[in-house]
Amino acid sequence: MARPIIIDCDPGQDDAVALFLAMSSPDELEILGITTVAGNVPLELTQRNARMMCDIAGRKNALVFAGCNKPMRREAITAEYIHGNTGIDGVDVFEPETPLQEQHAVDFIIETLLAADAHAITVVPTGPLSNIGTAIEREPKILEHVREFVIMGGAMREGGNRSPSAEFNILADPEAAEIVFNSGRPVTSMGLDVTHQVLSTRERVARIRALGNPVAEATAGMLSFFHRYDSKKYGSEGAPLHDPCTVAWLLKPGLFKTRVCNLSVETQSELTLGHTAVDFWHVTDRPHNVDWAYEVDADGFYDLLSERLTRFGG
Repeated sequence: MARPIIIDCDPGQDDAVALFLAMSSPDELEILGITTVAGNVPLELTQRNARMMCDIAGRKNALVFAGCNKPMRREAITAEYIHGNTGIDGVDVFEPETPLQEQHAVDFIIETLLAADAHAITVVPTGPLSNIGTAIEREPKILEHVREFVIMGGAMREGGNRSPSAEFNILADPEAAEIVFNSGRPVTSMGLDVTHQVLSTRERVARIRALGNPVAEATAGMLSFFHRYDSKKYGSEGAPLHDPCTVAWLLKPGLFKTRVCNLSVETQSELTLGHTAVDFWHVTDRPHNVDWAYEVDADGFYDLLSERLTRFGG
C-alpha cells in the first residue's frame, strides 16, 4: 500500500528533481498534494515551478497549492544567485497547464491532516518550514495525524551554506523550524552533512540525460545549471542534490545511515541564527527529537534516481 505524503517545497532545481522522484513511484508514494512556499525564489515562482514539473512529468491532475509568501516572524530571503532568476534555470520556462488550486496551502495541510487517521500522513518539507510551522501553530491537533516529518534542512559537520553556521531552509524561517523539530512527532532530517555526499557529477548527469525522456532531459538541464555555482564554491565535481534525499529515504532507507539525537535551532543569535545544534554524541540530556542522516551510498542514490526516471518513458 502506498504511503500517503504531502510534499511542501520551494522549487528550486533540487526540489524539482525530488518531485520527479516522488511522481515516479506511485506504488510506494501517494502524493496527496504539493504545497509551495517562498524560499529559493518568491512564492509566485515556486508555485509555477511546481506546476511546470507536474506538466513535464505528465501529472497534470496533481493538486498544487500556494502557501506562505514570507517566514512566520521575519522578512523573506531568497537564493536566485544559486538557482537563477526563475528558480529552475536550465529548463525553458512556460505557463503550466496543471492548475493552481484556490485553497491556501496551510488550509489544505490542516484540512487533509485532520481528515486522516491517526499517525497516517508523512509530511515531506524540502524548503523553509513556514507552511508547516504556521499550520501547527494554527491547529496543533494536526500533529495527531502526522506519521513523521522527513525534512531537508540543517547542518552539523558541514557548517552552513547561507551563513557560516546555518543551512538555507532553516535560516529562512528558524522559528518555523523550531516548531517542527519540537512538535513531538518523529522527524528525519537530511542536512548538508549527507546531501553534500550526493554530487551531480558530469558523469551522473550524462547518465540521466541519456535516458532520453522529457523528465530526464529536464533533470539533466537543471542539474547542469545547478552545479555551476556549488562546484565553484566547494571545488567539487558537481553540486549537492539536496532535496531528493528526502524522497530517496522514503523509497530506500537502506541507502542512508542515521542517528537518533537532539537537534536544537538557534532563533536568537545574530551571529548564528538558524544554526542547528545537533547533539550527535549525546553530550547533553536534551530529549531526542530527530533521526539525523549522516552518511549515504551516493552511487546507490543515483542508481535509484536513474532507474526511477526511466519510468517516464524514452
